[in-house]
Amino acid sequence: MAKDPVCGMMVDEKTAQWKSEYKGKTYYFCAPGCKRDFDKNPEKYLATPGAHKMHGH
Repeated sequence: MAKDPVCGMMVDEKTAQWKSEYKGKTYYFCAPGCKRDFDKNPEKYLATPGAHKMHGH
């Protein structure tokens, strides 16, 4: 399992539909909105993963 760096939700790498590569590492997302936000500004979310947006899961 990997933690979505935007919302903090745990995501299964094997079944994740949304992912991005950044600086040689793959990041996994629970929803397209989290991927989109990460892709706009990855450093914002990598500074404090999961602390920016908690949406209802």
